[in-house]
Amino acid sequence: MYRFREYKIGPDLRPEAEPITSTMKCTTCDASGPTAEEFEEGTEWAVRHLKANPGHLEHREHITRPYWAEPGAWQ
Repeated sequence: MYRFREYKIGPDLRPEAEPITSTMKCTTCDASGPTAEEFEEGTEWAVRHLKANPGHLEHREHITRPYWAEPGAWQ
């Protein structure tokens, strides 16, 4: 006999969930800034990187957001 279960997936809001973090990356040279919970740290890194490398105009932000599958009723 098989039973199925519904799940609802969404951002993990549990207290023990890992924090949301971001990392800024230069798309010209692939250099990356620090991974941090404060998003301002990534933009500050990008500004410093741009000052040191005036031709590196494009950056990309990578965000890590944990998700959780909430088990529902058995069917």
